[in-house]
Amino acid sequence: MKLIAQLLCAAALVAPMVSAHANTAAPEVKVSKPDLAKGEASYGAVCAACHGADGNSGTPAYPKLSQQHPEYLIKQLQEFKSDKRNNAVMKGFAAALSDEDMKNIAYWVTAKKGKPGFAKEKELVGLGERIYRGGIADRQVPACAGCHSPNGAGIPSQYPRLSGQHAEYASAQLVAFRDGVRKNSLQMTQIAAKMNDREIKAVSDYIAGLR
Repeated sequence: MKLIAQLLCAAALVAPMVSAHANTAAPEVKVSKPDLAKGEASYGAVCAACHGADGNSGTPAYPKLSQQHPEYLIKQLQEFKSDKRNNAVMKGFAAALSDEDMKNIAYWVTAKKGKPGFAKEKELVGLGERIYRGGIADRQVPACAGCHSPNGAGIPSQYPRLSGQHAEYASAQLVAFRDGVRKNSLQMTQIAAKMNDREIKAVSDYIAGLR
C-alpha cells in the first residue's frame, strides 16, 4: 500500500508538468504577404525602363521577368545586392531595395503574362533542341529539360523559367557562367564549362522559341 501511495503521489506531481508542456504551443511565425500595389509602384520606378512595363523586356540585353518564379527573382536581387552575382548596374538598383521591396516587386511582375518569343537561327535550332532535350552525352552535359522542364517552365523555387527568354540574354548568361564571370550557380558553371560557343548559341535560340 505504501508503494502504491508513493506512485500515485509521483504521478500527481508529474501530471501538471506534462500538461503544461503539452499546452505550450510553438510561437506563431507570421509570414507577410506581398503587397502587390507597392510592388507595382516600385517596379514602375526602378525596373520598367529596362525590363518593360509588364516585365516583357523589348531589349534583348535585358531579361524578360514576366511569369518568372518569384523565389528566383528574389534570390537574384539579394545576390546582386550582396555581390554574389556581379553586375554593377543591378547592384545599384538592388542596393536600394529592402527584402520586402524585393518580394513585392517579384510577386507583382511574375503575375504578368509572358509574351512568347521565337527562334531565329534555322540552321542551329535542331542542334539546340537536341541539347535542350538530350544534353551532350560524350561530355556529360545534362539535358536542360531535366531541370527547366520540357517546355521551359522551370520548377518553382528551384530552377528558373526559360521559355521565351531572349536568346541573346540566355547566351550571354551561359558564356558568363562558362567564363567564371557569373558565379552564383556552381551547377550552371559546371555545365556551361563543357559547351562551346556554337552549342550555347544553338540552345539559347531554341529556348527563345519554347512555349
